[in-house]
Amino acid sequence: MEIKVCGPGCPKCHEAERVVIEALGEAGIAANVEKVSDFNAIAKLGVFATPAVVIDGKIRCTGKVPSKKDVLSWLK
Repeated sequence: MEIKVCGPGCPKCHEAERVVIEALGEAGIAANVEKVSDFNAIAKLGVFATPAVVIDGKIRCTGKVPSKKDVLSWLK
């Protein structure tokens, strides 16, 4: 599983990354979590609002920090 957390490095972006990592630990799922902060790379993913979470190429959340419950549902 490939997860990209997109954002320039603001507090909300760090929070989104933390939530994703906590959800992975809770679910017992191993995944490659990558922080994407380059605006061109973020735009190439189709993301135009940050923070954003992209799982296996599918945009799951943009413009807000996802809840752990949401992330857990995306991992299943």
